[in-house]
Amino acid sequence: MAGYKPVAIQTYPVLGEKITQDTLYWNNYKTPVQIKEFGAVSKVDFSPQLPYNYAVTASSRIHIYGRYSQEPVKTFSRFKDTAYCATFRQDGQLLVAGSEDGVVQLFDISGRAPLRQFEGHTKAVHTVDFTADKYHVVSGADDYTVKLWDIPNSKEILTFKEHSDYVRCSCASKLNPDLFVTGSYDHTVKIFDARTSKTVLCVEHGQPVESVLLFPSGGLLVSAGGRYVKVWDMLKGGQLLVSLKNHHKTVTCLCLSSSGQRLLSGSLDRKVKVYSTTSYKVVHSFDYAASILSLALSHQDETIVVGMTNGILSVKHRKSEAKNASLPRRRRPAYRTFIKGKNYLKQRDDIMVSRPAKKHLEGYDKDLKSFRVSQALDRVLEPKCVIKTPEVTVSIIKELNRRGVLANALAGRDEKEITQVLNFLIRNLSQPRFAPVLINAAEIIIDIYLPVIGQSSVVDEKFIVLQELVEKEIDYQRELLETLGMMDMLFATMTRNDSDPVSEHVPAELPEENSESPTQPSDTDKNS
Repeated sequence: MAGYKPVAIQTYPVLGEKITQDTLYWNNYKTPVQIKEFGAVSKVDFSPQLPYNYAVTASSRIHIYGRYSQEPVKTFSRFKDTAYCATFRQDGQLLVAGSEDGVVQLFDISGRAPLRQFEGHTKAVHTVDFTADKYHVVSGADDYTVKLWDIPNSKEILTFKEHSDYVRCSCASKLNPDLFVTGSYDHTVKIFDARTSKTVLCVEHGQPVESVLLFPSGGLLVSAGGRYVKVWDMLKGGQLLVSLKNHHKTVTCLCLSSSGQRLLSGSLDRKVKVYSTTSYKVVHSFDYAASILSLALSHQDETIVVGMTNGILSVKHRKSEAKNASLPRRRRPAYRTFIKGKNYLKQRDDIMVSRPAKKHLEGYDKDLKSFRVSQALDRVLEPKCVIKTPEVTVSIIKELNRRGVLANALAGRDEKEITQVLNFLIRNLSQPRFAPVLINAAEIIIDIYLPVIGQSSVVDEKFIVLQELVEKEIDYQRELLETLGMMDMLFATMTRNDSDPVSEHVPAELPEENSESPTQPSDTDKNS
């Protein structure tokens, strides 16, 4: 047994992630800090001014957090019911928020009691924003109306009743104090002008609109609803530029990077997508633990904050490059230290003493060396090995099959153990690199455990999933064969078309040769 040869783990080519400048930029964040709120985080908004605090709207409270604090520095809780959409003014001194009871409240950051209360909506106010002149507030509510309020006089200036469903999002122009955009569950996005008291532009999104966003220049408008993110050109009368469908569930929030060159979208599918605003292609993606309701970026993209449906607030801070540069570099050994003696040539009277390298066997190799085939299989079916290195598990199954003991290793397992094996098959059977080995293993499992089917509902369910997976793969293979046949016909047609011009010229020369043959007698005729 001293000559045992370890199992050779076959390596498979794996497509690695393409490293781009966006990948390096958006991956340059520290481990996220998670803060638990009282309810679903419906809105996150950063102050445009130093020290760039951010307001978090959750349940009936609005918390103000410092950039690096995990505890709120201020709390506004003067709400009878759920609060919505706390938004900072451009100077960072005032904060406005809607509420479930239809009241719009205005707060001073340095105080606690509301400075103004605007009453006029009859249902919940889900969206509010400041206009560009800082003296007016736009609000949209579930009573289908959009209202414009005057802050100094605490009065309602205008009311727009052009939506036919809930108004859930709005955005005021940063350049023109009279323009603002609203999105509604009636599938429309409307642009209002306070000077005309009516809609100046309306676009059809096609889905209930969850979020709208204006580019800093005011020329482009982004709307999100359903699985779609759509970009509209306002200068061309609301022409649709691009429709993006990269999420699997409803898109709930939008955000622009500080440079305006990247667009971020959050969705209920627990992903944040980063798009390039030039090509509108996804350049990066973030994964989160729960469905996303809100998203915000701080000044210079230093901090990214995401609010989720489970009340968790995820805060990521950018890594400090200056701090890393200030650390003293550890002196490493010179290169000559590692090559010392490598070039020494053996002299005539020298005796070469070789030290055999000690081989360290893995746990599964030790089991196989001692013929513990079931233990070897159990070891490579552990979750850590199955998830991170499935090729090791497949190599051991292949080795057991080569030795002819795979059936022995799979037999005699209880419900939990056979479920573990079936889960691995379901997870990896459809991968072409593992399919030849795992199909054989699946056939052996079916042969062994076919007589006991029906005794465990858990095992029966796994066998049904495995059957559906195999049937789906068979359908895929059939479709691929049909596609391959179509391509063969196309290639054959193209080849025939390429060869036709040559064949057309060949018969043209034949009549000339044949035309001379009647006038010139053949050799047989001369002999006769």
